[in-house]
This record gives sequence, structure tokens and C-alpha cells, in this order.
Amino acid sequence: MDQIDLVRSLKTKNDSKIVMFVGDGLGGLPHEPGGKTELEAAKTPNLDALAAKSVQGASIPVKPGISPGSGPGHLGLFGYDPLKHLIGRGALEATGIGLVLQPGDVAVRCNFCTIDADGKITDRRAGRIPTEESAPLAESLNAIKIPGVEVIVKPVKEHRFVVVFRGGDGLGGNVHDTDPQATGVLPLDPEGVDEAGKKTAVIAKQFVEAAKKMLKDEKKANCLTMRGFSAKPAIPSYEDVYGLNAAAIAVYPMYKGLASLVGMEILGKPQTLEEEIKVLEENWDKYDFFFIHFKYTDSSGEDGDFDAKVKRTEEFDAQIPRILALNPDVLIVTGDHSTPSFLASHSWHPVPTLLYSNCCRPDGHKTFGEDTACRGGLGHFEAQYLMTLAMANAHRLQKYGA
Repeated sequence: MDQIDLVRSLKTKNDSKIVMFVGDGLGGLPHEPGGKTELEAAKTPNLDALAAKSVQGASIPVKPGISPGSGPGHLGLFGYDPLKHLIGRGALEATGIGLVLQPGDVAVRCNFCTIDADGKITDRRAGRIPTEESAPLAESLNAIKIPGVEVIVKPVKEHRFVVVFRGGDGLGGNVHDTDPQATGVLPLDPEGVDEAGKKTAVIAKQFVEAAKKMLKDEKKANCLTMRGFSAKPAIPSYEDVYGLNAAAIAVYPMYKGLASLVGMEILGKPQTLEEEIKVLEENWDKYDFFFIHFKYTDSSGEDGDFDAKVKRTEEFDAQIPRILALNPDVLIVTGDHSTPSFLASHSWHPVPTLLYSNCCRPDGHKTFGEDTACRGGLGHFEAQYLMTLAMANAHRLQKYGA
């Protein structure tokens, strides 16, 4: 019996409310020996007060030493083994903006980028081009025609957009990304790993070449990279596994997509964290479980900006009283992975995690940070077990065995 089957067999319903408040990339590192991480440097009076009546731990998103993408990181938080239930970024992004993937579709998450006269990347995100500038460019790429394939292009946010290849003969998502994850180098060619992936790679290369011709006169977004080639996955829903009527509140489409793929209802169209909490307040009586996602702790970390991540962490902390005012039975505060500004990337470091309920066992810490989490009562644990802890603290799991 695996984790999913075990929870299915033990789940029970009641009126409890569970909130999972996720600061994307929450974990960090100090910039100097003996210094503080971004979370520790931030003024977080609300999280610190909550820590005094909570239990902490350090969650491992996938396995020790593995730096996860956002998809695996969130799947772990949602209680799915990220090694077994891998969801490609393209499928997440496409589903997040409301595209319904069909059998045989291959979805790709794309970034506009900037290249120089030699074709080398000077900015991987096209200067984080505003959505109002990037959306018309993405829509214009629908004019690209590839024989035997329908090409669907939809803008997402800022430099991101989605491409879906539909109707091709035996297409597959096993294709390497074209983003080299560096500047001063050429974008990579799409390279298929298996036969179906090779068919997709041929089509993807045709698309990129056509797009470059259309974008050549743009100052910022004059090229693109492709990431997360994927088809729609088969994954059991939150209702099926946990018996929860679950909802998601997020700004960025990718996280809406991931939540949608596991059966959560997507609520509202918030554009700020304050608006996300307002959506929570407005829908409190309608759902058992709420996933609330805050992106900017991650993006500031990826930018290598320690001070900006500290500020974003303080914004995250400021919303805790509004959540607590709703009197959740279980409140979890965590991240999907660590994004230390010191590394300017996702990392393998365990993520600070806090769990509050009326039956948790407080571990005596008066602050919330990496140091206290590593010494907390939950210890080091794999993120896929966080939902069983939430269910237990919400009295939603029956006893196992006689």
C-alpha cells in the first residue's frame, strides 16, 4: 500500500478547515558565515508569535540533495510523491490559464528572451517585459503555421507564454529544454529523448525559427526559449485522496494549473497578496482546504536580491493575522523549495515549515526561521508527508490497524 492508498483508506470527513500558506522559495541562506537568512533577517512578528504555539520542521521537497522545480516542489506539499507523479511545466502553465489539454497535445512553457547580434542570450527574461507589452507579441505568434499541427499560443504573464502543439502524429513531451540557464550563450536546440519526443522537437524547432523571424525587430523580446514540454498527466484528485473540498488562490497561472490538475477549484483573479487574502475571506465557508500561493519570495531570490527577499518575506508575514482571524483548525506555513538569494536559484536546502493546530505539540521556539526549523519538533521530513500531518491535526484520519 502506498501513501495515496493509505490516506484514502483512513480519511474521514468533518467540519475542520485547513490552510496551506506557501511562500514560494521561502528557504534561504546567509550571505556571510554566521549571518542570517532572508527569513531570519526579516521582521516577522506575526510568524514569530505563531511559532510560540506551533511545531516546526524542515521539509525536504523531493530527496536530500535534489533541487526541485516548482512542479515537484508543490506536488510534494500536496501529498503526492514527486518522483512518481511528475507534471511537466508546460501542462501546468497551460492548465493554469484555462486551456483544456487533449490526448496527444504537447504543452510548452516559453519565455521571451533577448539575444544580441550573434544570437547569444543577454537577458533570459527579456527584462521581465510587462504583460501589456508581451501579450500582443505572444498572440501574434498564432500566425505561425506548421504542416500537420495546430499551433496554439497564449500569453501568461510578463515574459511567459504557452505553446500547445495539437494534432500531430505521435507527439510526446520527452524533449529537453532550450533554455541554457545562462547568458552569453546561444539558446539550445530542442532535442527529443525518445521517438515521440524527437517528432515534437522537429516541430518545436520550426516554431522557434519562425518566431525569431517575426520578433527580430523587437528590442527586448526578440527570441524565446522553451521549457517543460509535457502532456496532461493522470493524477488522483484531492477529493478522491483526502475527501477534501479544496480551493486554490494564486496570482501566477502555473500554480493555478498545478492546483487544478489535482482537483482544486481556482478562486477569483487576485493580483496581489492582499487580494488573495480577501478572496480567502470571501470564500471561507465554502471549502475545507485552501492553498494560498505567494510568488515573490521566489522571484526576488532568483534575482539574487537579499534585501528584496527580506521585504517580500515581511509582506508575507503581514497577512498572518487576517488568516488567523478566520480561525483555521490547521494552518501550515511553508515553501515549495528554497531559493537562496546567495545562489540566485532553487536549491536542495530543506524548507522551514510551521504547523499550527489546537492539538499540535509546540516545540518551544519563539521565532520562525531556518535555524529553529532545523531544530523543531517535526524534524527533517519529506514534504509529501505534510498533508498527512495536516489531516491528522484536523482529525480527518482514522486509526490504522486494529
